[in-house]
Amino acid sequence: MPYFDVASTAPLHPLARQALLSALDEGWADPARLYRDARQARMLLDAARETVAAELGARPDEVSFTTSGTQANQLAVLGALAGNHRKGRHLAHSAVEHSSVLHAAEQHEASGGGVSAVPVDRLGRVSAPDFAAALRADTALACLQSANHEVGTLQPVAEVGTLCAEAGVPLLVDAAQSAGRLDLPEGWSLLTASAHKWGGPAGVGVLAVRKGVRYRSPLPADDREGGRVPGYVNVPGAIAAAVALRAVRQEAKRLNPVLSARIARLRDQLPGLVPDLTVLGDPDRRLPHLLTFSCLYVDGEALLGELDRAGFAVSSGSSCTSSTLTPSHVLAAMGVLTEGNIRVSLPPDCTDADIDGFLEVLPAAVAAVRSHLDAPSAGPVKQGTLVLDTLGRRCPIPVIELAKHFGEVPVGGLVVVLSDDEAARLDIPAWCEMREQEYAGEAAAAEYSAGADRPGRAYLVRRLS
Repeated sequence: MPYFDVASTAPLHPLARQALLSALDEGWADPARLYRDARQARMLLDAARETVAAELGARPDEVSFTTSGTQANQLAVLGALAGNHRKGRHLAHSAVEHSSVLHAAEQHEASGGGVSAVPVDRLGRVSAPDFAAALRADTALACLQSANHEVGTLQPVAEVGTLCAEAGVPLLVDAAQSAGRLDLPEGWSLLTASAHKWGGPAGVGVLAVRKGVRYRSPLPADDREGGRVPGYVNVPGAIAAAVALRAVRQEAKRLNPVLSARIARLRDQLPGLVPDLTVLGDPDRRLPHLLTFSCLYVDGEALLGELDRAGFAVSSGSSCTSSTLTPSHVLAAMGVLTEGNIRVSLPPDCTDADIDGFLEVLPAAVAAVRSHLDAPSAGPVKQGTLVLDTLGRRCPIPVIELAKHFGEVPVGGLVVVLSDDEAARLDIPAWCEMREQEYAGEAAAAEYSAGADRPGRAYLVRRLS
């Protein structure tokens, strides 16, 4: 089965596998002790730290190993805020940061801190002036990912870093998706990454804190990892992570152009193969291996299942997941469809034949999902207004009904979609922009339905053409 989901986790690099097996025999002892086996483990850990630091552009004493990229992000956010609390309690971050950053921001806000989310454009990119405008005299930390984890858009980290430095604000850069693949931009004060994203083992993250940056661990004191990360260090995992990082950095110069060309081929051909398909993210300033597209009138989880049966492992950015039914905050911030999204992220051993196969099976997979959707019927058009009752139905039914019946009202007429699905508030305006129709706002569902106490909202779309 072609594996197209390395943005979630990459297969263990062959050299990392060898290093891990060796380190399990040679680096098992406690590196904090003084006997021979412990000294050997300490030397191996120091060598791994030096390698990771060199590849990330940091000093060895600035690098700490964590249990994951999520832990690294949360320690970085809360630790930098605690260390810089005398300056203030305001945090600025982009609207499309990883959920680990957003959850740490929520905790900070719940404890009385201030938080500002910097908006992005429809490509998922912040503007440096907008980010600068969010900085205040009491801003203690700014957060900006190097590349977006859902759509692959690269962020202007160097520009924002310069502006943050001028304002005296430390900048945290989440480099989980770009570390090992691309040169890291200048301007960061704190940096995080995750080994399993670059072909290292799961359970190893990286937190780098520049010398001079105020940092205080938000957790109880511990004497390991410079006091930044409590607990026993996974020495074999750190060694394997370092070997993988060095290997993929050396391979990137050769692989990135190849992967980028294959992604460009998908970007060019997919819209012509599948009706109502839109490719998301920046077409130029992007990760070389990642592509996300959105299919109208498709449930992303159902499409993922069809592709899995066809032999392709991909990730869904669907607005509705079986566990939460919550729209993607990244796609919502971009103002694009949050339904029917598929993320493709190519591994190093991807072949042209794999791309051929994906292009061949996708149209049939989309058609199969669309054919299974059972949408309710519409009522009659009254005085140029058509009411579509989709209350109780989940995405993508509201948008499917809108598209199916939109032509039944005259130009200038109004289509009212009744929905209690959270994604409809995002997807209906996005559909209007795609189809160049007017989104006329929303109202209480009771204003357009027979039951005065019915929940949900009414979304109004005016036909312009």
